[in-house]
Amino acid sequence: MDWQRVWETTSAQLTTFGLKVVGAIAVWIIGRWLIGLAARLLTRALERQGVDPTLRRYIANIVTVALNIVLVVAILGYFGVETTSFAALIAAMGIAIGAAWAGLLANFAAGAFLIVLRPFQVGDYVKAGGTEGTVKEIGLFATTITTPDNVVTFVGNNKIFSDTIQNFSASPYRRVDRLAQLAHGVDAQDASRRLKEALAQIPNVIREPAPDVEIVDFNERGAVLAVRPYTHTDHYWQVYFDTNKAIGDTFGAAGYPVPESHVRMKQAA
Repeated sequence: MDWQRVWETTSAQLTTFGLKVVGAIAVWIIGRWLIGLAARLLTRALERQGVDPTLRRYIANIVTVALNIVLVVAILGYFGVETTSFAALIAAMGIAIGAAWAGLLANFAAGAFLIVLRPFQVGDYVKAGGTEGTVKEIGLFATTITTPDNVVTFVGNNKIFSDTIQNFSASPYRRVDRLAQLAHGVDAQDASRRLKEALAQIPNVIREPAPDVEIVDFNERGAVLAVRPYTHTDHYWQVYFDTNKAIGDTFGAAGYPVPESHVRMKQAA
């Protein structure tokens, strides 16, 4: 055996492999630097466009992971590894993960749309995804809502985005809807005038539009008044309960009789 030739061949192969390793390390270092630069430039571009900070961070992370995968595949191809099957394996893994995490990815996509489209903001009082309350946080997968009875509720973003969203804070005021039952013989116009005066004295009831007090229905007990003051969402429940109290106090002070049914059932002989 010619050891000199074996040594020369081995040395040449080791030198070639060593140069490839050094080249791969250099490509990895430069590639990582370029990926970081691209992520920073993308973040700055999104910041100039006014994109939400949470969305900016997650978009940058997604781009960074994708570019790192491309970099690893390129380095493997540099070493002569067949990357076609490797890319197909990554695609298959992506499909499998996507199918397993379909609900999570749907919540992620819906969270991105909620952040971009802004149907509501933190602090708004909303009814979304079957939950009513004050929005405390808009996450990428779930939105945190505190209900009026102070229960912290986490609602999936996809459920919110695919359902009807009611934002009670979007308008400068909100209407309180109450009903007042009158007895037969009570002057509805007199009751309406008294209630309007009482509603004007309730704190946080706005003057424009003025409270509405009108006959909305008739039943066996008498006329039914629609009592509708307007207020800001922050004071809705205070005005709601004060309106109930004002109806009772006003009718009591006026001496109105208690409404009674005037329908009589004919007894069988």
